[in-house]
Amino acid sequence: MLERSLISKIDSREATVGVVGLGYVGLPLAVEFVRAGFHVVGFELARAKIEGVRRGMSHVGDVPNDRLAEAVETGRLVATDDFDRLGDADAICICVPTPLNKTGDPDVSYIMSVTDSIGRTLRPGQLVVLKSTTYPGTTRELLLPALSEAGGLRVGDDFFLAFSPERVDPGNPHWTISNTPKIVGGMTPACASAAVALFSTIIDNVIPVSSTEAAELVKLLENTFRSVNIALANEMAVVCDKLGVDVWEVIEAAATKPFGFMRFTPGPGLGGHCIPVDPHYLSWKMKTLDYKTRLVELASEINAEMPAYVAQKAADALNQEGKPVRGSRVLVLGVAYKPDVADTRESPALDIIRLLASKGAEVYYHDPFVPSLEHEGQALSSVTLDLGVLAATDLIVIVTDHSSVDYEMIRSSGRPVVDTRNVLRHDPVEEAPSAVQAAEAN
Repeated sequence: MLERSLISKIDSREATVGVVGLGYVGLPLAVEFVRAGFHVVGFELARAKIEGVRRGMSHVGDVPNDRLAEAVETGRLVATDDFDRLGDADAICICVPTPLNKTGDPDVSYIMSVTDSIGRTLRPGQLVVLKSTTYPGTTRELLLPALSEAGGLRVGDDFFLAFSPERVDPGNPHWTISNTPKIVGGMTPACASAAVALFSTIIDNVIPVSSTEAAELVKLLENTFRSVNIALANEMAVVCDKLGVDVWEVIEAAATKPFGFMRFTPGPGLGGHCIPVDPHYLSWKMKTLDYKTRLVELASEINAEMPAYVAQKAADALNQEGKPVRGSRVLVLGVAYKPDVADTRESPALDIIRLLASKGAEVYYHDPFVPSLEHEGQALSSVTLDLGVLAATDLIVIVTDHSSVDYEMIRSSGRPVVDTRNVLRHDPVEEAPSAVQAAEAN
């Protein structure tokens, strides 16, 4: 049987693994398979990424240069834009983006482009695993017919198809690929067995579920759960602010309950590639089935309003100092979407900068992980954080609490602060509007 033959090749490390998309998911996965003893072909369209991998220069924070260089030097990791080589791989992992389009609908064009390329070289015995986050039914409704028609092969007998969502927390030193449990859903039992065999070579705990739809929905549930609970915390922050109550005192006191409560914290808005986006896949799919996910959509609405709330708190803080927003110098601390990473995707800091600038503020930023960025057609650069910069600042807005920032210097500067991360909580002289701390955003 082809299933047994493939599993045997996987167990003996004779199988070649293809990873399509060498981004924050694909590159760490490729390196991990190399460390497990496989030959890996990484497929990527961006020439800069390909050349960087070939030189052992990582563009992903969770993959150190020395680890990437070692993988390349062994000869077991090759990066290419030649998608005709997909036929060389015994197992193919699809790790491409699935953004939302301008109308908020899922954009699966990257997935389908890769699927078409795989279909042109599909051969008996190959395993294809979709890892890109998407709506329930994508694997069965889009990939299966495209691959079956292209190769004339039967799923579960001639080739194998599965879905296994990524579970990546950039910058987290404790939960990595190897020790984060892995969900796998196969199109057939044979498909599931092949995918479990593959991921069991690099992951301690692989958990099969009954279908690809179940696996797709697991990812959406995980991040929708966080979106809804963060929205509740965000709304509670607004409630506490209007009541004149410290939201952090309320949360910390509630968290002393040993059952029935899980601590979530409010924030200036959601960022990253998952939580702001993933719930929309679920909402979109359910609309096609004439069902409205009211709680999910309301949570997204609440979270999306937080940057405007923070911008208003900044305006209020300036007003307390007798200064208008227009013409005031506002320093935003942190533009990455979460602490100690360089990723600015969907970062609420960008919205806050835009909103304050639109009101006439002179906005600049400091971020030790993001030396420069392009925003609203304007090139911005991180300023040096020192007493001179702080002295020339009318207001500081802490958006991302990077651990390397000198918060004691900020305390001692005497400048008014809107602390959205609660890092200055114990400052006895701080009287800025009640803080709105950001939760982890991925």
